[in-house]
Amino acid sequence: MISEIFAWLFALFVIDPLHNEIRQRVEAANLPLQTLQQSQRCIAVHGPQLLERAGENPGWATGMALGIATGWTSPGQLFDGRHPDCSALVGLLHIERREEAEG
Repeated sequence: MISEIFAWLFALFVIDPLHNEIRQRVEAANLPLQTLQQSQRCIAVHGPQLLERAGENPGWATGMALGIATGWTSPGQLFDGRHPDCSALVGLLHIERREEAEG
C-alpha cells in the first residue's frame, strides 16, 4: 500500500511534469517530431520501471524527486542514454540543464 503511494507520488511529481516539459522543449526548439516520439517511447519503456523502483525504494524516490525539483539532479539520470529511444531524451535534458547553468 505505501509502495503504491510512493509510486503514485513519483509519477505525479516527476514523470508527468517531465513528460510535459519535454513536449514544450521539443516544440520550442522546433526539433523534429521524431525526437518527441522517441522521448515518449523512452518514458513508456522506462516509466513503469521507475515507478516500480519508486514503490520499492521510497528513499530513492524522495531523494530523486527533491534533487530534480531543486536542480541538483538532472532528469536525464533517470533514463538509460544507451537505449535508442532514450538517447535523444537524455541529450535534450542535458542541453536544457547546461543552458540553465549558463543563464
